[in-house]
Amino acid sequence: MKYLPLIAFAVAISAGAAQPPAGVQSVGQSQQPPKAVASCIAQKWADGSQQQVVSQNTLANDQAMDVYVPGQQPPNGAAAVVRPSYTGKGTWVGFRTNGAAGSDATRAISGCL
Repeated sequence: MKYLPLIAFAVAISAGAAQPPAGVQSVGQSQQPPKAVASCIAQKWADGSQQQVVSQNTLANDQAMDVYVPGQQPPNGAAAVVRPSYTGKGTWVGFRTNGAAGSDATRAISGCL
């Protein structure tokens, strides 16, 4: 009985880890690994804007990345949020707007899913 609070805490942490980040709009899922999806998004944005695109690893071994919209900077700029899928294999992708135009950005993201 004394372990019940510890078990409840572990379950609560696990449930929180399975949630998309706050303030991020879900765009879709891909069967590709996170690094491949993030690279595709960065390439599309760089080609379309002719500007540098910044990406930032948020988890070791390229398992999670933020790819910033051209002209946006870490840590709070508008970005594609690329994470391992919350519901199984593959990759989950979302978009954090922070005031940036979302329709063109999400269109490029969708083309990489």
